[in-house]
Amino acid sequence: MVESLADIAPDFARLVIEFPFGDIYSRPGLDLRSREIAVVAALTAMGNAAPQLKVHIQGALNVGVTRTEIVETIMQMAVYAGFPAALNGLTAAREVFAHAGVATPAAGRAAATVAATVTATA
Repeated sequence: MVESLADIAPDFARLVIEFPFGDIYSRPGLDLRSREIAVVAALTAMGNAAPQLKVHIQGALNVGVTRTEIVETIMQMAVYAGFPAALNGLTAAREVFAHAGVATPAAGRAAATVAATVTATA
């Protein structure tokens, strides 16, 4: 991300890294796991930050947040941010899980098969 801003706003690229990760993430009171869950919730609720959401879903996985916890966090946002925001968040999560090789639970695969069958016969 820093490289992508180097030609237009190098100072902004530096600030985007220094402030959240140097000042906020390093504060006492929350561990990295809790912080990433909060960020996944916030970015999901925003509904317009898919690239950043994907980065933080991967970050959440990296600090030990489970697939189930990520999915449940995103689903919880449907109550407060609406179904479209939660659906977009789940789409982002699916992409990150696939790229990271995070397995889909057997029940999820069965539901996908049922949904595909219903769609094909409709």
